[in-house]
Amino acid sequence: MKGIITVVGKDRVGIIAKVCTLLSERNINILDISQTIVQGFFNMMMIVDLSNSTETFEKNEEDLERLGEKIGVVIKLQREEIFNTMHRI
Repeated sequence: MKGIITVVGKDRVGIIAKVCTLLSERNINILDISQTIVQGFFNMMMIVDLSNSTETFEKNEEDLERLGEKIGVVIKLQREEIFNTMHRI
């Protein structure tokens, strides 16, 4: 199963490292990643493979959100099919 992770917030040291550490610990593979910083605001989007995750989708979703709160950014995990449906034009 693929998922879309978005990370948005004020730029600071360690955002990518902390998010990637959590993903690595759960055996979640990053398939594609894009990140930009615009006038001090950090924006990252990742496509990830959750097929071999050691946790449920819901647990990963909750823990990523909690990590975001801890480091001062907003992190959302969505199922790829839901993300695609929501962003269809």
